[in-house]
Amino acid sequence: MELLRFFTAGNVDDGKSTLIGRLLYDSKSISTDIIETLTQQSKAVNSDAEIDLALLTDGLRAEREQGITIDVAYKYFTTAKRKFIIADTPGHIQYTRNMFTGASTADAALILIDARTGITEQTKRHSIISSLLGIQHTVVCINKMDLVGNNRAVFDEIVTEYRAFAYRLGLKNVVFIPVSALFGDNIVSVSDNISWYEGPSLLEFLEQADPRNTEANARFQVQYVIRPQTPELPDYRGFAGKILSGAYRKGDAVIVHPENIRTTISAIEINGRETAQATAPQSVILHLSDQIDMSRGSSISPAGAAPILEKEFTATICWMDSASLQPGQKFMLQQNSFTTKAVIREVIKKIDIHTFDEIAPEATIGLNDIYKVLIRTADPVSFDPYTENKATGAFILVNEDSHNTAAAGVIRA
Repeated sequence: MELLRFFTAGNVDDGKSTLIGRLLYDSKSISTDIIETLTQQSKAVNSDAEIDLALLTDGLRAEREQGITIDVAYKYFTTAKRKFIIADTPGHIQYTRNMFTGASTADAALILIDARTGITEQTKRHSIISSLLGIQHTVVCINKMDLVGNNRAVFDEIVTEYRAFAYRLGLKNVVFIPVSALFGDNIVSVSDNISWYEGPSLLEFLEQADPRNTEANARFQVQYVIRPQTPELPDYRGFAGKILSGAYRKGDAVIVHPENIRTTISAIEINGRETAQATAPQSVILHLSDQIDMSRGSSISPAGAAPILEKEFTATICWMDSASLQPGQKFMLQQNSFTTKAVIREVIKKIDIHTFDEIAPEATIGLNDIYKVLIRTADPVSFDPYTENKATGAFILVNEDSHNTAAAGVIRA
């Protein structure tokens, strides 16, 4: 089954927890024992309450209050049509780095707006980050429609304002859905309570939305070199790893990077058995027709669709270290299984996450700042621009001295 990853974002009281709970509950993705537990917890607070669906994620907040930090909460569920992973991201500005990383793997953004308050500064910030990350689908759920009498004029006003803002950001495939998470209106099925709405429910939209990179070129990075040294197994050199995107077939002409050597795939192995074809995200062992000296981090791509191979590129980074960037600071750049030394050669612009403007860089790059930078690496990096292939266009920078993750980034060009 196809997998769709989406992240949720909204103000503190926009009903995000209730919406996620309603989506899981009404799609029958919660086990009976969890429902019973939630019902008991709900009645302990309010004897008249049947079930408080917000408790599905509010339990994570309780863990935070006990001193356990959970930056992004993940929920998993499956319907008859698709598998889903929800990344419930923090909304506060001080957790921008957490939202950036939670959203970086997403195919869709689910942005909540309270019908009573309309578009806020946080709404704009979440939308800007979605634009920076090139999120393929943006679904704007205008929640709490029941509290404005399911008034279509209220909905239309928010839609008009958001469309103007989204146009400037270049957001793709923006869909607006009027919902009531509390009563389940338009969450799993279309509700008669909002009779004027003619579009899909939230779940219907998520089930039909195409994930990103379905047409991305095939990409594979070596994680381990397999060389059996036992009499029971034939002597061969295999290259183990996960297919990052696309598909590989036996007999395909490929190029090995950074060596730039042409060869062909002689066999594909999955779980000890040969197969004629394998697709992302399967883990495989590739056998090549020629004996090529490769190591962890080397990549194998189709001969007719090679990635970019450069030691210098521009990127958008979100600074994640409590210590600010120091002039000349050295990093280890990690992109999947590939690592190399790197420096930020130039700080080009700071991106204002309130206005989307590119402004002059400040004296230091600090926690949660987002910047456009020029990066120089010791070895060539095999990549595609992030908007074309997020599997090869994303990376992290690790502080060589502290070994802390200093920044997460996406490659632009």
